[in-house]
Amino acid sequence: MSRAGQLWLVAGVDEVGRGPLAGPVTAAAVILDPQRRINGLRDSKTLTAKRRELLAGRIRQRALAWCVASAAPAEIDELNIFQASLLAMRRALQGLNLSPERVEIDGRHAVLPDGWSCPVEAIVGGDSRRRWISAASILAKVHRDSLMVRLHDRYPEYRFDRHKGYPTQFHLRALRRFGVTPEHRRSFAPVRAAMKVSL
Repeated sequence: MSRAGQLWLVAGVDEVGRGPLAGPVTAAAVILDPQRRINGLRDSKTLTAKRRELLAGRIRQRALAWCVASAAPAEIDELNIFQASLLAMRRALQGLNLSPERVEIDGRHAVLPDGWSCPVEAIVGGDSRRRWISAASILAKVHRDSLMVRLHDRYPEYRFDRHKGYPTQFHLRALRRFGVTPEHRRSFAPVRAAMKVSL
């Protein structure tokens, strides 16, 4: 993308983790370096875990700027998952060490931190249509997955390393058997149901 023959500094933004019952919702913002191309960028959901890890390393090494940020389960419960996702995106943008001239966000909703005035566009399917959004998708996914693996070390009976907090049958059974952890989203219906059972 160019402006009068010069490249825009475009920040791509994407989030992961809206659907899980546990853990944060996580967003990343990335400004790619046009002089240091990264091949193979695409929607993180279409990549294997090994490939995501490889690309995440290249993104962190070659991007002009990047930042990953989250909204915690307590914030999700307080705000709702949609507003918490927007909060994570704003935090990721604010954490960039370089100011973008344009922001492109995957999805239907454009968001900027308070005080920002650069152009912003929401792009449906942006994680498969814009390389910088794909890069953000990959960083956010790799970061959140690593957080959930660390949570598995703390709560091994839930096997967060396998399902990353999503509502699999195993996770739902573990909720009914072991109850709710501080990492669970109490505003989500299956978690509320598990809390009632444990009373």
